[in-house]
Amino acid sequence: MRMPIDWRAPSVEKASNMYQPGSGSTLSFPRKLISVIGLSAAMVCVPAAQVFAQDATEYEDTRSAVMSPLASLALLIDVVKAGDRLVAVGSRGHIVYSDDQGASWQQADVPTRQMLTAVNFINANEGWAVGHDSLILHTTDGGESWTIQYRDPALQEEIDEQGPGLLERPLMDVWFRDANTGFAVGAYGLMLRTEDGGETWNEVDDVDNPNGFHYNAIAPIEGAGLFLVGEMGTVYRSPDYGDTWETLTDVPYDGSWFGVTGTGDTGVVLAWGLRGNMFRSEDFGDTWRQIELTAPDGDPLESTLFGGGASADGQEIVVVGVGGIVAVSEDRGRSFSVAVRPDRAALASATVLENGQLLLVGQRGVVKAAENGLPANR
Repeated sequence: MRMPIDWRAPSVEKASNMYQPGSGSTLSFPRKLISVIGLSAAMVCVPAAQVFAQDATEYEDTRSAVMSPLASLALLIDVVKAGDRLVAVGSRGHIVYSDDQGASWQQADVPTRQMLTAVNFINANEGWAVGHDSLILHTTDGGESWTIQYRDPALQEEIDEQGPGLLERPLMDVWFRDANTGFAVGAYGLMLRTEDGGETWNEVDDVDNPNGFHYNAIAPIEGAGLFLVGEMGTVYRSPDYGDTWETLTDVPYDGSWFGVTGTGDTGVVLAWGLRGNMFRSEDFGDTWRQIELTAPDGDPLESTLFGGGASADGQEIVVVGVGGIVAVSEDRGRSFSVAVRPDRAALASATVLENGQLLLVGQRGVVKAAENGLPANR
């Protein structure tokens, strides 16, 4: 059995004049997954080489996503709440939304067929989605229709016939602290920032990442700042909510992180990744405690964890992953119970519905589940 680990990182001076999230953003789950090398192949069930084998016309493709009655059953990567609405994004530019807690779904009008990996709303109407080609989409009507705000500038350049050269930096997560200031992060150390609601985006180059490790998830931590995690154990924190960044060099885990979140409690961070590794900090990353996850057979969980979500009050947290893993906490991430869904389909993200049931997204689109993550009784 793996033993709990306590870690202490170098302390950071907290900025006294920092952005404080409003009451509507006490919890954020930049759930991501799909690390471009290897993990996307496992999650999307498509060889990585095939992703890069598109021809030049496809790279230039900004045609609208194909409307399909089965869009909610195709691969979906992220799901969030936009007011009372649920919005999910995924493969082929599919974005679907539900106004009845996931009982039925409508497909949005989306001007791309690229893979979409994450979505974030600042209120019931305005939101952003990101994906491959460093693509950033924007909506002002609760996700019913979208416009392209940004895409990889290299797409405007002449394509090198000797190699793909593109799709090199998919965006993996997005988070806005208000209607103007937002961040999009992704592969090979790409971080974009906007100060005008996405009208213009600029690369952030003051994060210490000389090796260009992928950024997989970004999240606000109540009363403390922002957390950013990625591959090879990379962890960053920002006490001023994105204006400056500090690298945490003494971290509890040197494998890839795929998810990070606050819990609604001041300074509390929950982060997870490969092989069932999950750690919790109550002091904004200064010290860490390993959360022991036990599989239903009694052995330590060793399945990769991707994304997750929480109940409206933050008391219940759910994290999902490969092989149909659903880990549920009812004490703000201090402990989790683990279930394995019978179909063992890969899951990418989740949220807690108003009735306490779970809404899961992943390999088989949207799936409603009971409070423990297993199939709900109909």
